[in-house]
Amino acid sequence: MTESEAESYRILVVDDEPDVEPLMLQRMRRHIRSGRYSFVFAQNGVEALEVLNSDPDIDMVVSDINMPRMDGLTLLSQIAELNPDLRAVIVSAYGDMKNIRTAMNRGAFDFVTKPLDFDDLQVTIERTLENMKAWKEALSSRDKLVSLQRELDVASQMQQSILPTQFPRGDDFEVFGSMEPARNVGGDFFDVVLLDDGEIGLAIADVSGKGVPAALFMMSSRTLLKGSAIGLTEPGKVLREVNNLLAEDNESAMFVTVLYAVYNPATGHLAYANGGHNLPVIFHGDGSSSVLPYTDGLALAVLSGVEFVEGEITLAPGDTLVLYTDGVTEAMDSENVEFGMDRLQTVFAGGAPQSAEAANEAVFAAVREFVAGAPQSDDITCLTLRRGGAQG
Repeated sequence: MTESEAESYRILVVDDEPDVEPLMLQRMRRHIRSGRYSFVFAQNGVEALEVLNSDPDIDMVVSDINMPRMDGLTLLSQIAELNPDLRAVIVSAYGDMKNIRTAMNRGAFDFVTKPLDFDDLQVTIERTLENMKAWKEALSSRDKLVSLQRELDVASQMQQSILPTQFPRGDDFEVFGSMEPARNVGGDFFDVVLLDDGEIGLAIADVSGKGVPAALFMMSSRTLLKGSAIGLTEPGKVLREVNNLLAEDNESAMFVTVLYAVYNPATGHLAYANGGHNLPVIFHGDGSSSVLPYTDGLALAVLSGVEFVEGEITLAPGDTLVLYTDGVTEAMDSENVEFGMDRLQTVFAGGAPQSAEAANEAVFAAVREFVAGAPQSDDITCLTLRRGGAQG
């Protein structure tokens, strides 16, 4: 489908800077001409609410935080009351992590920083609109599902809509992630968060349960995790805050296993905390492998007040860290034999992967070869981090 054949979306931009409107219209002119986007502008939160009340066709809001009369954080709270299904992206000064974190916890779907990178903004807008579309389909289908398969299709769309499709890389590191959803959809997700001082947050998670309930819990977990990650520097504190927030209102009694790590590309240092998740594997340049040391921590949303122990390592040049969900190690062949940890650790016995993407593809290929066409019962998800360079 070409962009001209795609759906059209109406976007409200809220910013008090006078050059934002002409700049937005100029930089987004191709998408405007194609009919993909139409823009409405307001200079503060008060004007934005007036627009939202008078224009029911608004699909999403892109709002600055610092504005007169009503700031972006207050506007977020008002949007949640006016239309909880409306998606919002927050714009803030680079480094204003306290306000960005508050915005994420108040319901912002994502954020971009000033000065605006319009390519990044366009990617963020598309990702937000895809999530909104999946959410609306879930709501409209909830009362008229005629089969479990339809519910699973909706859950799969919601699941895929929040996964990153672009990954950071530098001269001496690269990141790549992918997921292969099962027919019986669960709640796997991964995320990559750009942090202060060039550090990178890496998260992989697996929500209990199946279908739309798991997808909804997954979306909530992802939002809280990203909001906490950009405000807190220690992985253990990030998981503690997310766990407390999830446990406060968990009538469904669901839970999520999470591993969250912070990587410093300049030094190779990796700090991490584990909330009941599978232990990642480090594949070394000589073909050997080791398991990331265990740290104590329960699955999230089970019990509030839990502390999460942190671990730390330094990746050597040529090392590849593979984070995965149990859909990898518990994949079964036709005889109900599991793929297992031993097979995972031998995937690169012949030599280390040459890229993060190649590592992902090799893991998926090994699992497919092992199951040999047996039905897939769970999502298969991998997130890989490779430190470049040769071993000394």
